[in-house]
Amino acid sequence: MAKKKTNTEPNPKKSKKDIPVGVVGSGSFATAIVKMLVENCKVVHWCVRNEYVKGAIEQRGHNPTYLTAVNFNLKNLKLTTDINELVSACEVIVLATPSIYLSDTMDKMNCDYKNKMFVSAIKGIIPKVNDVVAHYLKEEFKIGFRNQAVIAGPCHAEEVAMERLSYLTVATVEEESSRKLVDIFNSDFIKMHSSKDILGNEYSAILKNIFAIGAGIASGLGYGDNFTAVFVSNAIREMETFLESIYEAPRDVNESAYLGDLLVTAYSLFSRNRNLGNLIGKGYTVKSAIQSMNMVAEGYYAADSIYKTSKEKGLQLPIIDTIYSILYEGKNAEKQFKKLTTRLD
Repeated sequence: MAKKKTNTEPNPKKSKKDIPVGVVGSGSFATAIVKMLVENCKVVHWCVRNEYVKGAIEQRGHNPTYLTAVNFNLKNLKLTTDINELVSACEVIVLATPSIYLSDTMDKMNCDYKNKMFVSAIKGIIPKVNDVVAHYLKEEFKIGFRNQAVIAGPCHAEEVAMERLSYLTVATVEEESSRKLVDIFNSDFIKMHSSKDILGNEYSAILKNIFAIGAGIASGLGYGDNFTAVFVSNAIREMETFLESIYEAPRDVNESAYLGDLLVTAYSLFSRNRNLGNLIGKGYTVKSAIQSMNMVAEGYYAADSIYKTSKEKGLQLPIIDTIYSILYEGKNAEKQFKKLTTRLD
C-alpha cells in the first residue's frame, strides 16, 4: 500500500510569491493553470500560440478562444509568443500545450535552460518520439527527472474557471521542488497533493483519456450507468496492470490522481475525450467526430501508442484493445462493445 499523500492547506493571508513562473500554451487547461498561478504569484509569464492570441488577451483581458469568462489583471501577466523569452525569464516552466504540438514548440528552444524546473501538465504521447513527456524531455533535451514534475488531476479547466473546489497532484523527485510547486498552486479553490510517482502519474493521465473515449462510446451506444460502472471498474484494473508493467512503484491506483482522474474524465460532460467517444457511439465516423470538435482529444492519439506498448509487453487489456480496434482499425463500435461486454466482470 502506498504511503498516503500529504495535503497542504492554503493560507488565505499569504503574500504573493516572487518566484518567476511561466506557462507555455494557450488552450483551456493552460488558461486554467494561469488562473491558478496568478492567485499566488505576483507575475505569471505566459507564452501563447501566436500574435493574435497575445493581442486579444492584451486588449480584452481574457483568452479569446478558451475559458473566455476568465478575466485577468494584465499587471499580473507578461505575455509573449517566444518560448526562449519565457524560459530565460522563468525558474519554473509549466508545459500545457497539446502533446501533438509540444515538439514544434520545444524545438524552438535554444536558450540556456540548465537548472530550470519543467512541469508537464500534458496528458498525451509525443508523436515525434512515441513516448511520454518525461522521457521526451530527458532524451531530447537532457532534462533529468530532478528538474521535472508532472501535474495530475482530477481537475477540469472549466471548473477551475468557475473556482469550484478542485484537487491536483504534483509528482516530483525532490521534496523541495514539491513544496515549491504546492506553494504556488495552492489556493482557496485548488488543493494540492504530492507524489514521487512521476511516470505513474503521467501514464495514468494518458490512460484515463483512452478509457474516457470508451465510456463515451458506451454512452452514445445507449449503455447505461450500470454498464459504465463496470466499465470503469475494469478500466482502473487495466490501468494498474499497464502501470506495473511500465514502472513498478509503491503506488495505490485508488488515490485521486489515478482513480479520481479516471472517474471525472469518464463521467463528466466537460470531458472532451468522453465527448469524442459519445459522437462515435452515436454513429459518427472517427474522422468526422474529431473534426467536429474544436479541442484536441488526447486519448485518440495516445490509443495507438498505448495499444502497441501493451502488445509488446504481452498484456491482456480488453478495453484498450476494443478502443484501438474502433479508432484505428475501423471496426464497428456496436459490435466491438457487444464483444467487450462478455470480457468484463
